[in-house]
Amino acid sequence: MTFTEWFIFFLLLQVVHFLGTWKLYQRAGRKAWEAAIPVYNAIVLMQIINRPKWWVILMFIPIVNLIIIPVIWVETIRSFGRNSTAETIAVILTLGLYIYYVNYATSDAYIVDRDLKPRSEAGEWISSILFAVIAATIVHTYFMQPFTIPTSSLEKTLLVGDFLFVSKFHYGARVPQTAVAFPMVHDTIPFLGVKSYLNKPQIPYLRLPGFENIERNDIVVFNWPVDTVRKFFDRSGKHYEKPVDKKSNYVKRAVGMPGDSLSVVDGYVHINGKQLELPDRAKPQFSYIGQTKGQPFNPQSLYKLYDITDGYSYNPNNNAFFIQSLSDESFERFKNHPNVASIRRYVDSVGVKNPGVFPNDGKRNWNNDQFGPIYIPKEGVTVDITPQSMPFYKEIIETYEGYEMGVDNVLSVNGTQVLLNGRPIDSYTFKQNYYWLMGDNRNNSEDSRVWGYVPENHVVGKPVFIWMSWDSNASGFDKIRWDRVFTTVKGDGEPTSLLPYFLIIVVIFFGWKYFKKRREEA
Repeated sequence: MTFTEWFIFFLLLQVVHFLGTWKLYQRAGRKAWEAAIPVYNAIVLMQIINRPKWWVILMFIPIVNLIIIPVIWVETIRSFGRNSTAETIAVILTLGLYIYYVNYATSDAYIVDRDLKPRSEAGEWISSILFAVIAATIVHTYFMQPFTIPTSSLEKTLLVGDFLFVSKFHYGARVPQTAVAFPMVHDTIPFLGVKSYLNKPQIPYLRLPGFENIERNDIVVFNWPVDTVRKFFDRSGKHYEKPVDKKSNYVKRAVGMPGDSLSVVDGYVHINGKQLELPDRAKPQFSYIGQTKGQPFNPQSLYKLYDITDGYSYNPNNNAFFIQSLSDESFERFKNHPNVASIRRYVDSVGVKNPGVFPNDGKRNWNNDQFGPIYIPKEGVTVDITPQSMPFYKEIIETYEGYEMGVDNVLSVNGTQVLLNGRPIDSYTFKQNYYWLMGDNRNNSEDSRVWGYVPENHVVGKPVFIWMSWDSNASGFDKIRWDRVFTTVKGDGEPTSLLPYFLIIVVIFFGWKYFKKRREEA
């Protein structure tokens, strides 16, 4: 739905509200016309049901309004003496239309000073839970979201088992595009394993103002642009059923910014012809091959002594080994292992074709280590569209700036001419910014080299804080990585845990509370 369609829908709701409540407004000592004025009628209704005016704001917050509006329906009929469980269920199941019955078929007097305290302990619990869910939903949607690192694509920068807080407000929180969804879950309801949302209606893309833009080398959480999770896959093969904000969450490093020319040379990223400099805390990893002096390695020893977590393979016929991921620091130590006869970094050669890399047409001799150069699209910039350049921008034009924005774009080629919806085009102007995101674990990361650009409207937020880190590679049992608990994601030098300072503050706070209470009782 477009903003115009939503506005028309909003006006229709005002008509429905007026027709179903104008008599109730009169019984409460208000004027009938007050039920017809958008927003003002909601403020008056809060006075009628004896609830704070700020509830009106909750009615306009997507997802939160799905919780608060049914509460307002119940509060409305209870303001006129309709307190039975059956009527409470009826007004919810009829999506508020039971209020029409109370409005036209009853003459119950308005209860002026209605007791707002729940009449049972269960009611009090339900009330508390509802508003706890509302508060948590607002925080989760617009401020801070918990996130777990599930894969090793950013090892050793972010580790599998790191539990993060992802800031929504740094880059500006997105207003949920999916209007009807289960609160505080992503695409699936836990335990039930069913879809947590309805595909329609959709709210047009809108991002609240942030206080910073994405900077080069920022670690970014985003919705995976080409999400093809089988369960929600559109079998037509053209578009995906999952809305943008319900696509799977990924986390990578933003190495290419809008307007950049990017290439990968021997596994190293180059921006505008110069090798990318990574921040202090970035610990890129690469694959290595070599030969032992006759004995295999012990995997647990490799983990404990050299922090090798992605495993290794060994061929006893020729004593050759392959290590999937090894940081520069670990390599400097591992190359001196008494069982290592030789070791070198594995790099795909120039000219070796990997048809699985972007733009996935198999026409370029590119691979993960030798790639590009390519242009990173920037909002407002116009590029030439030819049969040769079309594969780079086809997904952008058809899907990211077509289907996902409500336009049915189709690109095709007729001889040497590119057609957009059947009409010849030779250029295209981008409607939003795009980013190139890669993992620090360069030979064990599915990233933009595979599926291409990340649109700005897919950006979720910025990881800022590790509140827990769980190591599942520990010998014999899992353990907490205490040195990573309460550390920041960004910064210079090695991360320092703030947990001791937090514990000191907690002890001081509760000690102060204890002695304050003792003093008051004395």
